[in-house]
Amino acid sequence: MFRAIPAGMTVDQNTNTPRVPTRLVVLSLVALWACYFVVATLRGAFLGLDLGWDIVSRRLTICVLSLFTMLAVWPLLQLLERRPPWLRLAVVVTGALPLALLLSVINNSVFAEIDARMAEPAGQAAADEDQALAEEGKVRIERDESGNLLVDVPGVTIIRTPKAPAPPAPPEPPSGDSATPPPIPALPDVPSEAEAPSKGTQRIEIHTGKTSHTVVKAKDEGWFEIVDAAFSRYFLVLAWAALYFAFAKAEEARAAEHREGEFRRAAAAAELRSLRYQVNPHFLFNTLNSLSALVLTNRHDDAERMIQTLSNFYRRTLTGDPTSDLTLADEVELQKLYLAIEAVRFPDRLRTQFVIDPALGAAMVPGMILQPLVENSVKYAVAASQAPVTISITARQSRLGGIDYLDLSVSDDGPGRPGEGDKPGFGIGLGNVRDRLRARYGAAAKVRFGQRPEGGFATVLTLPLEWNGANGHS
Repeated sequence: MFRAIPAGMTVDQNTNTPRVPTRLVVLSLVALWACYFVVATLRGAFLGLDLGWDIVSRRLTICVLSLFTMLAVWPLLQLLERRPPWLRLAVVVTGALPLALLLSVINNSVFAEIDARMAEPAGQAAADEDQALAEEGKVRIERDESGNLLVDVPGVTIIRTPKAPAPPAPPEPPSGDSATPPPIPALPDVPSEAEAPSKGTQRIEIHTGKTSHTVVKAKDEGWFEIVDAAFSRYFLVLAWAALYFAFAKAEEARAAEHREGEFRRAAAAAELRSLRYQVNPHFLFNTLNSLSALVLTNRHDDAERMIQTLSNFYRRTLTGDPTSDLTLADEVELQKLYLAIEAVRFPDRLRTQFVIDPALGAAMVPGMILQPLVENSVKYAVAASQAPVTISITARQSRLGGIDYLDLSVSDDGPGRPGEGDKPGFGIGLGNVRDRLRARYGAAAKVRFGQRPEGGFATVLTLPLEWNGANGHS
């Protein structure tokens, strides 16, 4: 059994499951990297960075390369669509790391030439700054490749002062003298000419025995930048993966809704077939009774004419789809055939009247929807009366709430139908019509029936006005 696939839905032929359309996947990636390009460019403008064409073009190149790189991962995500949620989460969180590193490497490779060009002026500026510091007499501290600290101290005066010799010990006083002589003050040291102050730049070396941090940074700076950029790419990959699985769930919901609609339409079609097939046996049973009565009364010519009319009637009703609609003109012709059959039974009592607007001839109605109503008029009005009875079929257009409706009426001027106010219908007649209209139109169609003030009975069907070829009916 082949099922119609809604427009825009892709189905895997192996698993018969809906797939996210390629167009939607590509558009999501384009939107993701377009947003990244705009945000990165606005950030550079806000920080006052150079936004020349060289920078913008390279950033655009990165977005295009990253888009195709992530698009290459799409088949792997398709394999995870039918997997448990915990497995999808684990694979995406883990697999996004190498993909983010790859995107970061692409970013650094594209901008490598610009980074090198920006590093040359920076190195020259550092050298000029060192020279300016030396000229201004400021201290500069640096570290060499061996890890030693080098301190340049310009214009420092170094004074070396020798230690003063100890004064000679005073002679010991006589043993009889108890007074202690005062100490002899030390003479100040006077530097010699050889030890005069000298000015000049002095370099002090401090051997630390440690490896230079600057050298390590110079070696690992490229990897640090790659890892730093990989973090932002990592969250971009996770965001797109989450968006993709959201699209996959939406496609599954859309497919489930489509299947539910198919099941409902199939059920409604089956119900319509069942209700329609109820009409034909009921009509055939009444017709065969009429033929039997004609044969018993030796009205063979009338019986033969009824058989021919019955043959034409069934030829027209059994060749079409029981669930399809007919034009109002065809439906009226079918009722004329049926009334011609009944006219053989009641040649003096049955009269007919048709008031059909010619402009409504192409309006669509359910096939044989008027048949049970006409049968009821024959059974409860013509057959139950000895006087002539007129059965009228009318059709007119009405408008309510901005919607056009078709009003179909089947009425008679017979004796009426006893007990009608106490029960909703007669046999399968009105109940069949009501159920068919409900299955076909839902709450949009209505059935009204009852005794006429001037005598007789009338049934009015109100249904949405549809034309030949509209709303999928032909």
